[in-house]
Amino acid sequence: MKNLLEMIAKLTAEEREQLKMFLLSSEFKKAVKLDEYVANERFANGRACPLCGSVHVVRNGHHSNGAQRFYCRDCNKSFVTTTNTIVASTKKDFSVWEKYISCMMHGMSLRKTAEYCGINKNTAFYWRHKILDALQHMANSVELNGIVEVDETFFNVSYKGSREMPRQARHRGSENHTRGLSHEKVCVPCAVNRTGLSIAKASNLGRLSTQDVHNIYDGRIEANSTLVTDKLSAYVRFASASNLNLVQLKNGRAKSGIYNIQHINNYHSRLKKFMGNFNGVATKYLNNYLVWNNFVNYAKETHAEKKNILMRFALTTTMNMTCEQVSQREALPFCA
Repeated sequence: MKNLLEMIAKLTAEEREQLKMFLLSSEFKKAVKLDEYVANERFANGRACPLCGSVHVVRNGHHSNGAQRFYCRDCNKSFVTTTNTIVASTKKDFSVWEKYISCMMHGMSLRKTAEYCGINKNTAFYWRHKILDALQHMANSVELNGIVEVDETFFNVSYKGSREMPRQARHRGSENHTRGLSHEKVCVPCAVNRTGLSIAKASNLGRLSTQDVHNIYDGRIEANSTLVTDKLSAYVRFASASNLNLVQLKNGRAKSGIYNIQHINNYHSRLKKFMGNFNGVATKYLNNYLVWNNFVNYAKETHAEKKNILMRFALTTTMNMTCEQVSQREALPFCA
């Protein structure tokens, strides 16, 4: 043990992180089969058809790879435990997906993730967005209450990966053609409360309007909550229409009793730092990175708890997403 500890002490920080991830993975522990994991999580309350939702399901032999098949008596279709999930038809076992989830929890780059998991870099890219698409289902159910701090932040419009662009291309890192808040900036309204829940979603190009505020927050902030904002007039009309108490502060450092917007300012700071880990994010994928940041960096659960939640939710959420659908998204999804 002494020799082992001395060897570990000589590892680099990156090598220690890889060792930690291996010790927590299923490769080190008892091997788990992917279909068994999905079945245990997805059908914990009884089997249901992932195509129509019916519970009139019976066993129907086995697939060529040995997976149990089922038959739905209502829609007359056969399925396996992974049907209508992001792992449907995958050729990788559970240990690879678990390693990949660990890489996402640590915000690793696609290149490092692909190398660590033994997969192609393009596969790593598509897996990332399939998992984040599944996570969007969780994010869309978040409802804030209590004291809710709200403010917007901005990102440069990026047509990275798009075949057609409405403007002339520019080099990464160069300045916008138009200064200030223009249609070359994506507005991202963000809201956080004191319990660690958060909402962030790309809304529009340029300045935020009252309708944009409604589009993002309608049904997402509980009535009679207290909205703490800056002096933007759009929030006045939104708070009045949504039965919310409103506290407006002059600037980011101002306070009014227990009210301030320092939590949202801190959120913006951490978000910008997180986005800086990537070599430019295409606007069509921006919402996925926003929900990724919310889950990994802002939720209050422990790292291990968040990893288990992400694993369970990503691998069992009912959704059908192909690689082609990932790559062919609208360049500006909020304008589609």
